[in-house]
Amino acid sequence: MEPSEQLSDLSSRFSHISTILKPSDLLEKIALLEKQAIDQSLWANIENAQRVTSELSRGKQLLSRLDEIEKLLDDTSVLLGLATREGDFAAASEVNADIAKLEAMLRSLETETLLSGEYDSRSAVMTIRSGAGGDDATDFSEMLMRMYLRYAEICRIKSTVLETSYAEGAGIKSASIMFDAPYAYGNLSVESGTHRLVRMSPFNSAGKRQTSFAAVEVIPLIESSDEIDVPESEIRVDVFRSSGPGGQSVNTTDSAVRITHLPTDTVVSCQNEKSQLQNKIEAMRVLKSRLLEIRRMEEDAQKKQLAGDVKASWGEQMRSYVLAPYRMVKDLRTEYEENNPDDVFSGKLDGFIAAGIKWRAQQNR
Repeated sequence: MEPSEQLSDLSSRFSHISTILKPSDLLEKIALLEKQAIDQSLWANIENAQRVTSELSRGKQLLSRLDEIEKLLDDTSVLLGLATREGDFAAASEVNADIAKLEAMLRSLETETLLSGEYDSRSAVMTIRSGAGGDDATDFSEMLMRMYLRYAEICRIKSTVLETSYAEGAGIKSASIMFDAPYAYGNLSVESGTHRLVRMSPFNSAGKRQTSFAAVEVIPLIESSDEIDVPESEIRVDVFRSSGPGGQSVNTTDSAVRITHLPTDTVVSCQNEKSQLQNKIEAMRVLKSRLLEIRRMEEDAQKKQLAGDVKASWGEQMRSYVLAPYRMVKDLRTEYEENNPDDVFSGKLDGFIAAGIKWRAQQNR
């Protein structure tokens, strides 16, 4: 496709996004939120103040991105005209670079326009658990943990490993990670499901091909305005010494905290902080997030029953990572695939996540 055709396509896609997001309505909403933000009485209600300032920040950020794309489209169009008229190779090279940048910016924005779920704009907590496959499964679970941490690093998402349970052999039995950024849940929730690894096992003396499994669960992180009441009588708090690689005294004192919600038998652990109190605060926040997710799932199940919704759930083995006899990573729901597993394990997940979000939107129509 010629640069002029690419630019025309990008302009068309931007017009479609603008129609959906309605910048004029966004400006009105920002103006209203700004009035609320400067009202001195706002901070009498801390929870409402946090909601207002958060919505204002997100609105301004979105408007700024729309303005940036519109300006870059205009500048690139002018530059393309110059390059065409005068045969300027330097300008032509710059046009190609701008088109690539616009493609990435629009793809990200297109994905976010599909994230309209109740909790999509939230931060997220991901839990990875090893499944069948022995040492290969626990090793695979650790590979997935590194993959998601690397993805967060690439995308500049603040990530915190809350708790890790190390296996006796290789890898980990489980791990919980907090991703603190707008729309972290909306993006990462499509990673929920069973992941499968096929490779020549490094733990098998016969060198046979081994299949192993790991489960990924993603829940939205609770906010202060969510109404989740957890009476002290319904929880049991245990303290213990952190396990695994230590440093900074985290595994030399009984600072790790495990909280069990007795009515649902939901267990949450946190061992990231040095302070037992800090770990308890984080663990309670994650526990409330899990209880909120349980409540949401119960409500969704009831709605589906009332509506007669018989659509299948995401099911097992949503993605396969094959390292032998050939090399490929394929999402079994969307059919999206990459032929370089090393890139994927290094955090290259944008394609899978974008395809997953579009697939989910189609399923919910």
